[in-house]
Amino acid sequence: MTTHSLGQLIISFFRSYLAAQNGFSIHTIASYSDCIRLLLSFCCHQLHKTIDKLAMEEITDEIILDFLDHLETVRNNAPQTRNNRLAAIRTFFRFLALQEPELSEVCERVCAIRFKKTKKKVIEPLDNKEVVALNNAIDTSTVAGKRDYALMLLLYNTGARVQELVTLKCSNIWLEKPCFLKLMGKGKKERIVPLLDETVAAIKSYLDIREKVEPEHDSFLLNKHGKPITRFGILYIIKKYKKKAEKTCPSLRQKKVTPHTFRHTYALHMIQAGVDLISVKDTLGHADINTTSKYVTIDIEMKRKALEKSQIHTKSDKAKTLKWREPETLKFLENLSRQGYLCEAGHS
Repeated sequence: MTTHSLGQLIISFFRSYLAAQNGFSIHTIASYSDCIRLLLSFCCHQLHKTIDKLAMEEITDEIILDFLDHLETVRNNAPQTRNNRLAAIRTFFRFLALQEPELSEVCERVCAIRFKKTKKKVIEPLDNKEVVALNNAIDTSTVAGKRDYALMLLLYNTGARVQELVTLKCSNIWLEKPCFLKLMGKGKKERIVPLLDETVAAIKSYLDIREKVEPEHDSFLLNKHGKPITRFGILYIIKKYKKKAEKTCPSLRQKKVTPHTFRHTYALHMIQAGVDLISVKDTLGHADINTTSKYVTIDIEMKRKALEKSQIHTKSDKAKTLKWREPETLKFLENLSRQGYLCEAGHS
């Protein structure tokens, strides 16, 4: 039986397939690398082999299913994390089927492994009062405060992903009218997003005072050490101001506020303002308009709940009860749903 070089296939997958051919981001490649590393470690443990003795033929759909169960039961990963790992594995085996046709049968079985159903996250956007409260919590008399204020406005006024702001360069910001910035989104796709006047003013204020500290650095958002800010740094900033803003805006205590919360808020407020879906899609950098259209559904649901709360229910003693609302009818229908009433013997 022919065995295939596992090491060479993995190197080719990451260097040629993911990076060169498909242009995956460094963050996606890092995530895939973590997944493959965990999978190989699991296989070695299960088969009692060292990595240099492990053959590609030994990584079957059965052992991958065991690995996925291991993620949930031993590593306590959520179903969504399991699905992300499976997506990476399926991508690797699709690549493998192209490289080694003899392994196409096992590749098909692996790619047929289904994702687990997960609960859809409830999007809780911020309202206008909450956005204002967060901004008012910032002391803009310091360099850090000016940076944080510019960050908050960028998150809310552009709907940018947090990674897009982490990698934002000063050279990609135009502060002469028409003011805009260039964002590098998923798949290295660039898009132009216009800037509001208040955001432009906050950016200028931050850059003016920052020039005295880090005049040569092209990264826009810097931490206190003069290094480019990280995703975790931005999350820390948001949590800090959320805690302060809760004192004046108690409704924030009930919400989980992350950088992505601002993106959801921006999208929903755009829809509520009557901006067309195509424009919202382009501004957010969505590849599929179906992703954008979910905000229309959210907006309709919010309006429905508001309408229900505001309705005045009237009751008339003279009003005749509709036939289908009679208790006996409802009980009959309930029996149909729960017990298959008409299907029971003796009924026709």
